[in-house]
Formats: sequence, structure tokens, C-alpha cells
Amino acid sequence: MNRNRNITFRGIVSEHLSEAKWSLLAAGLAMLGFTVTELIAPWPLKIIFDHILLGSPVTGALERLNCLNWMLAQGKTTAVVALSLMIVLIAAVRGSFLFVHAFITSRIGHELVYRLRGELFAHLQQLSLSFHARTRTGELLTKVVSDTAALKDVFAESALNFASHLLTVSAMFVVMFWVNWRLALVALLSFPVVGYALMTLYRRIKFSTRRQRAREGAVASRIHDALTALHLVRAFARERHEQERFDFESTHLLEEGVRAARLEAAASRAIEIISAAGLCAVVLVGAMQVLSGRLLPGELLIFTAYLNSMYKPLRVLARISTQYSKAMASAERITEIFSIEPETRDDHQGRRVEAFRGEIVFDNVSFDYGDGKGVLRNVSFEVEAGQRVALVGASGAGKSTIASLLLRFYEPQAGEIRIDGLTLREYERESLRNQIGVVLQDSILFGASVRENIAYGKPHATDEEIEAAAREAHAHEFIAELPDGYETILGERGSTLSGGQRQRLCLARALLKRPSILLLDEPTSAVDAESSALIQRTVQQRLAGKTILLISHQFAGIENFDQVLVLKNGEIVERGSHAQLLAQRGYYFDLLSYGAVLNPS
Repeated sequence: MNRNRNITFRGIVSEHLSEAKWSLLAAGLAMLGFTVTELIAPWPLKIIFDHILLGSPVTGALERLNCLNWMLAQGKTTAVVALSLMIVLIAAVRGSFLFVHAFITSRIGHELVYRLRGELFAHLQQLSLSFHARTRTGELLTKVVSDTAALKDVFAESALNFASHLLTVSAMFVVMFWVNWRLALVALLSFPVVGYALMTLYRRIKFSTRRQRAREGAVASRIHDALTALHLVRAFARERHEQERFDFESTHLLEEGVRAARLEAAASRAIEIISAAGLCAVVLVGAMQVLSGRLLPGELLIFTAYLNSMYKPLRVLARISTQYSKAMASAERITEIFSIEPETRDDHQGRRVEAFRGEIVFDNVSFDYGDGKGVLRNVSFEVEAGQRVALVGASGAGKSTIASLLLRFYEPQAGEIRIDGLTLREYERESLRNQIGVVLQDSILFGASVRENIAYGKPHATDEEIEAAAREAHAHEFIAELPDGYETILGERGSTLSGGQRQRLCLARALLKRPSILLLDEPTSAVDAESSALIQRTVQQRLAGKTILLISHQFAGIENFDQVLVLKNGEIVERGSHAQLLAQRGYYFDLLSYGAVLNPS
């Protein structure tokens, strides 16, 4: 899919329907065939009642039908049998048209939802991390799964089927006015009342459905939060508390669901009453005309059959209005997502790079997360190719923000960031990130095989490359002891491994890319002493000549780094080698004294 174009909800729908024009044409022809068979369905009964049982002469347009005249000439019994079989034949043909129409429209609806869901998921991946930080995951899950599914019902069942019903109703009115215009006017009187009732209930259903969707998102978020923090919940024995919070959200969802169901039932009841009143009026006036000889019983039968056929879609319309209101509420929620533009975009002539020398320059960079609170203020530093630089400081000093800016997760409000002399905006974003290996403090793994997790950044890596990266990260030994080795399926987020094992797999994943620059964000803060020593050995021995940025509170090998940048409140307050900073006995020395950076030997 082309990600450079501006994607909107209406644009996706229009483009999909445009591409499905031949399918829509086929559905339209099937709809036309269904309408024709629906129109002629009651006429065999009219002929049996009026011209065979009552013996009324055939007049008007029927008189010009040679096949009808031939059937009547064969005798009443033969004509009744033939017309009765015709009822079955018409029903079979009508059913075939209905099948084709229903299949095509349903397929169009499913394909639209498939496409919309894919575009929505792709768009969510392009949105900024700040958006995801302030948006609940359960709410996004509801929009991707439930809201898109609600649209399928409208496009597959409601919109196109409503067009079919509308065509059928219009054609039936034409025939009814042709047969008896006075009786047709009586039948028409009930339709404005039905329209008013549906519009009134539709507005109320739409409002209730919008609230119901919001409640569904809240429930999904509550489930997600509780299950992802299940260890914490059990550790603090808060299962009952979480159950109460879930019940609270679920109760509100129940109330909104019941309210919407009540409104939908009210719509169906109103249509039933109004249609019954309309049918009553037609039967009463029509029967009077039959008694006075101005109308044949078969013609009244056609009117009642048509009126039932016309009220049937109106009854369905009550359900359709509910589906439509749900779909419009879902469409509004999806449109809200599509209206959010990604905060970072590639320049049209973004440069694709195969490798960096590794020179990094931050030039008076300032940044905040949109709240006006400066996270970085006029930060400037240079990293030469192949240098190892450590970023140290207390929590919240801005260390991880520097890493995020280097990866173009965010754009600085002021200043420039350059790699090998070019600003980050001049590089193609995907190419830039492919040349930067990342090991995060939170070791993120997927519920897939060990092989797939290591090869995540290089999907086409060979088995030899994957094993080599695992050996460099000192992970091969424990992988070989797993039940299926590299094919072992891990638990969600790597829950079946220890913290040190997870971190070594993440390091192997970064090394497999053979990146020009390596970012290590607290790689040893949450691992055991053995894993910490192995990771340090990899950094010192296996990554010679690579530009390395280390974010650290505790790292025993920091004295081997070429440069240490000390951050405090978003500013670099000290810089130099480990030995130089110790000699200054400044803020860095104080951090050492507090044990915040390392334990002095």
C-alpha cells in the first residue's frame, strides 16, 4: 500500500467502491432481476382468483399475453396447475437473484472492512509515540476490530440492500397507481409517518451507540491493563479490586447496550403498528370498492401482497437504522484516527543509506512533549565515528529522549541533529533506523520462536547469521538448552525466559542488523550479574569500531568509554572521560558517591 498519499475514511470507501464497480454492476443487475420477479409474484394468484375462479374476462394488458390466453384455452384445471407451478418458478428465480445479490454485496462489505482495517492499522503505526502514550490500547483495539466490523453490516447488508428495497417499493407504487390510483394514495399515507418515526428513533439510537462504543473501548482497556499487569495484581493480592473496576466499566456498557436494544425494539414496534394501520386502511377501502364492483378481488389481493412486500423492507429498516447509527458512530471514531497526521514524515527526496560512518552531532537541540516543559534545552555534543559515549544522569534528565530523537521518534522543536554531516530529515526514515541497532531497558520480545525474535530486524537472515549474532550476545548456550532450540516458541513478551536471557536475545537482535550505530538504553539495569558481565564483554570486544551511545545508571565498564555526557534537568552540565570527571569532583562525582552510576571499585 502506498503510504505517501493522504488516507481518509471517505477516500478508502470511495476508492474501494470504484475498484468494485463491476461487482456493483452485477449486484445491480441481480437487484433489478429480483425487483421484477417481486413485482410479478402476486399476479398468478390474481389471475386464478379473478379470471378462473370468478370467471371475469381478461382485459387490458393481460389480454395481450398470448401465453395466458393459451393456458386459459386449455381449461381451468390445466390453467390452475400451470399458474401454481409458475408461483414456484418465480420464487426459484427470485431466490437465485437474491442469492447473487446477497453474495456480491456481502463480499464487497468484507473486502472493504479488510482494506479499511489494514489501512487503519498501518496509520496507527505511523502515528507518534506521544499519541500512543496518551491513548489507551483497549480503545485502539476496539476501533481496529469492532468499529470496522460494524461498517461491514452497513455496506454488506444495509446500504446496498436498502437500495434494492427502495427500487422494489418504487416499482410497486408505479404498478399500484396503474391498477387503482385511489387505493395507492391510501397506501401512501402511512409512509410519512413511518419516516418521521424512524428519523426520531435514529437520532436517539446513534447517540446511544456512540456512548456504547466508548464504553466498549473502556472495557477493552480495563481488560488489557489487568492482564498485562497480572503478576503485579497477584503480587499485591488486588484481584478483587480489579474485578470491581472491571464490573464498574462492564455495568455501564450493559446499561448502554440495554438502552440501545430498547430503542431498536421501539423502532420495530412503531413500524409494526404503523404498517398494520396502513394495511387496515387499504383492506377496508379496497373491500368497499370490491363490494361496489369497482375493484376485482384479485386486484385487492395484489395490493395487499405489494403492501406487505413494501412494509417488509420498512420493518427491516428499523434494524437497518440501528446498524446504520452504529456504523456512523464507528465511522466517526475511525475518522478521528485518520485525521491525525503522523508527526514525522520523510522528505520527498529522502536519502537511502546503506551504512553510516557514525558521526553524530546534536546542535543546540531543544525538545518538549507538547506540554511546554522542556525535556532538553540547548543540548550540543559531538560523537566521532567509532566513539563510545555514555549518557548518565538522574531519572528524567533527558537521556532516553536523546535516543528517541536520534531514531526520529520525535522531532526537536529547535536545533539540528546530524549524522555524517546530514540532518536526520534528509535521510529516509526506514533506512536511518535500519542502520541504528537498539537494545532497550524493557526487553521486548514476541510470542514467536527464538529465531523469529532474533531475526525481527532482518527477516531474511540465514541460520548461520542468526546463530553468529546469538553467540556474539552470549545467548547461544542457553538457546541450545531450550526444548526446541532456536525453534522454541516463547511466551508473550518472552515471559518464559529470565530477564538476563531476554536482554541477551534483544542484544543478538540488534547485532544481527550489523548496525553502524548502536543505542544501549539501560541494558544491564534489570539483569543478573552474570548477564551484565556478558553484555559488557560483548560491547567491549565484539563492537570495536562501532559508534555506541550508552544510557546508563549502572555500568561497570563506563571507565572504558571515550566520552561521558552528564545530564541534569535537560542540559549537559559536564562532559569528559570517566577519569576527567572524577578529577573535577562535580555532579558526576556526586552521582558516583550516591551509587547512581556505578559502584566504585
